[in-house]
Amino acid sequence: MDTQGKHSESRPIPGRPVIIGEVLFDCFDDGREILGGAPFNVAWHLQAFGLDPLLISRVGKDQHAGRILQAMASWGMDCTGIQQDGLYPTGQVQISMQGHQHRFEILPDQAYDRIDAEQALSILAAEQVALLYSGSLIERNPASRNAVAALRQRNFPHYVDVNLRQPWWQREDVLRLLQGVRWAKLNEEELLELGFSGETRMAAQQMREQFGFELLIITLGESGALLCSETGLIEGEPVPVRHLVDTVGAGDAFSAVTILGLLRGWKKELMLPRALAFAASQCEVQGAIRQDRDFYRQWLARWEESL
Repeated sequence: MDTQGKHSESRPIPGRPVIIGEVLFDCFDDGREILGGAPFNVAWHLQAFGLDPLLISRVGKDQHAGRILQAMASWGMDCTGIQQDGLYPTGQVQISMQGHQHRFEILPDQAYDRIDAEQALSILAAEQVALLYSGSLIERNPASRNAVAALRQRNFPHYVDVNLRQPWWQREDVLRLLQGVRWAKLNEEELLELGFSGETRMAAQQMREQFGFELLIITLGESGALLCSETGLIEGEPVPVRHLVDTVGAGDAFSAVTILGLLRGWKKELMLPRALAFAASQCEVQGAIRQDRDFYRQWLARWEESL
């Protein structure tokens, strides 16, 4: 519900979204390797939604890099923002089972940790950038952190997706990253870890006011999500998952739809349930992305009909 009974209008934002951050493989102990990384997942969805994102990342000169470039090209994605590194490998996360739980080890010293700022800026010289997306993991290394900072100096509207992954974050660094950001997304636990305690709605409002976000998004897992803005608080009811397979990438699916909504000028009251529904649908397949273009067309058609 909207606590102030208002329906805020938004205008479409021209240009293309720029996504900067990690692209990697989730490597399971049974030998499976699944392409992912939150920024890559978001860019993949946005490509299917027709937004022509530019993904800026860095890969090694190895077999994994070739598989990434091939997957992007087959999906119609722009590969010009993918840098190659002759020293460091394409990113990997090692995933093993401990009982019924997965254990994640995000490997250090990966190619995506060393995104070159000058290369990133050079390919944006002729671009009209609608939005800059980055997460918090890419901040763990000074090189990629400097690349994000260089893009931020161009004053692109910035969307930050907080993903706190031990041991790769410090509270002070994340709070510094959030300064000057237009839109931010994090989950309920991360809100608490960053020092905003107490009842979730009050804590979210406190955080939004402290940083001056235009929009703060708090995901609540099985309880839905909150959108906190200057005009009030909107609560989104959870969407049931019909056949749960895994929750990998649900947050990235949610982010992609909120970015689509921001760039197309959707009302927040429409954007939130759409993001929740799309994220729930992602939980019905294995992995964080889909390769079925009709799946995305059906969502776009459904949203178009409801306007």
